[in-house]
Amino acid sequence: MNGFEKRTQEKKNQVLEATFNLMNTEAGIEKLTMDEIAEHSNVGKTTIFKYFGSKENLIHEVFKYFLNKMGDTARDIMAENKPFEETLIAMSQNKIQYLDKIKKEFYLDLMDFFTKKGDDGLSLMMQQYAKESFNIMLDLFHRGRKEGKVDLKYSDEFLLIYFQALVEGISSPHIYSKIIPYTAQWTELLIKGIAPSPQSGSAHK
Repeated sequence: MNGFEKRTQEKKNQVLEATFNLMNTEAGIEKLTMDEIAEHSNVGKTTIFKYFGSKENLIHEVFKYFLNKMGDTARDIMAENKPFEETLIAMSQNKIQYLDKIKKEFYLDLMDFFTKKGDDGLSLMMQQYAKESFNIMLDLFHRGRKEGKVDLKYSDEFLLIYFQALVEGISSPHIYSKIIPYTAQWTELLIKGIAPSPQSGSAHK
């Protein structure tokens, strides 16, 4: 990436961050204007249209940016190669902290965009995000098995469903705001739930 491309990407990110922040105010998406976005991002309205084409496409890109940032942080956590429990706690905190940054309306608008717009690009993006999340979790569960922290009787498929059910549960807007103080305890229960029993643990050694 040359200097010009880098500056362009930085400006785009300014617009995406400003739009993300504005979408999480009382006004929400519907009342959001391109003038407000230009003012808050310090990028001219003409330039924003040049980059993104339309308000709807910009919102599409904000959702994509949000998912990519969550994914990047998860990959960074995995790359640290910390023990299974520490990694799982960090992953849970990452998810909850990102959810805490957004208003309930943003989350609902995000889901609405994916389910009702009939946009193949968005559907594909969500599928790719889900697939990558599953792969990261599989790597983590395999790490847990090697460390003797995950009972071998649980299949990959079951562990993914189990974790997905729990994550979707805490992703509900009326739950994630309440669970923040209990992140460590929530993760501890998750770890205990998939840990080998004393008998099976000794049998695997």
